[in-house]
Amino acid sequence: MEKPGQIDPADWADRYGDYLFRYAVLRLRDRSAAEDLVQETFLAALKDRGAFSGKSAEGTWLVGILKHKIADHFRRLSREVSLGEDDPPDPAGESVFDASGHWAAGPADWGANPADLFRQKEFLDQFAECLSDLSPNQANAFTLREIEGLGTGEICKVLDVTETNLWVILHRARMLLRRCLEARWFAKETGKGS
Repeated sequence: MEKPGQIDPADWADRYGDYLFRYAVLRLRDRSAAEDLVQETFLAALKDRGAFSGKSAEGTWLVGILKHKIADHFRRLSREVSLGEDDPPDPAGESVFDASGHWAAGPADWGANPADLFRQKEFLDQFAECLSDLSPNQANAFTLREIEGLGTGEICKVLDVTETNLWVILHRARMLLRRCLEARWFAKETGKGS
């Protein structure tokens, strides 16, 4: 028997499917994997729907299940791909820091609130493109840290890396994303890019 406010599982796909799919695609950068994880989320929710206490909205409960499915997906990937193998070394001669450790050329002024930019579909499209240009290891680490909000210890467990290795991966990911976004989005916005 359904609890008050609970939606019939037959309506989950219509009611929550698109949102869960977009949520998964942004984090996984793979439409097929996102579809699979959303389906796994619905199956897990159906199997354990008696455990739903009603303390949160049903959509929130489904997102929580999907988050666990995404973390499991990254764990599987980390066992299949050895971290560090496809991460290119920092490009020689392209250091963004001078000999004293200060910015050689600071980041471009983005001229906007990052939270406002993140709500713009065009920016999100460019961000997704830049994220997909990273190595899988860098993109997964960045996604788990900055989008999923996992802590260092959790990410190290999921990706099976040391803290030091994680910080190097995250540093490289952030620098490459910065360069990509400055070239693809911010230079375009100021008329300096393509």
